[in-house]
Amino acid sequence: MTDRKSFLGEKIYAFALRIVKMVQFLREAQNDYVLTKQVLRCGTAVGALAREAEFAQSTADYVSKLSIALKEANETRYWIDLLGDSGYIADKEAKASIEADCKEIIALLVASIKTLKRKSKQTATK
Repeated sequence: MTDRKSFLGEKIYAFALRIVKMVQFLREAQNDYVLTKQVLRCGTAVGALAREAEFAQSTADYVSKLSIALKEANETRYWIDLLGDSGYIADKEAKASIEADCKEIIALLVASIKTLKRKSKQTATK
């Protein structure tokens, strides 16, 4: 599951905290609220959706919630790229670091979804 004690839950929560801190910094440094609002919304939605999945009504519901979290993570990656390429995130190492975290979360979500689907198929064939 994705509670804060799980590996995935901890990664997603730490990522959301990084997003919040990055947005706070960018709002102070760049005085921007349009782009930062977008990355804040989707970057924190990943964790909210993963947490919501914990109480899914079925495996299909669980997969669906994690799939939406995956979409939000991918959108977050878009905004991080845009913020970096437009000069809002001037520190290339900082951008690379948060982008690497985002890619890792995407990979973990993809792996989790694939595993759940495979297990669901195995259960259905029994």
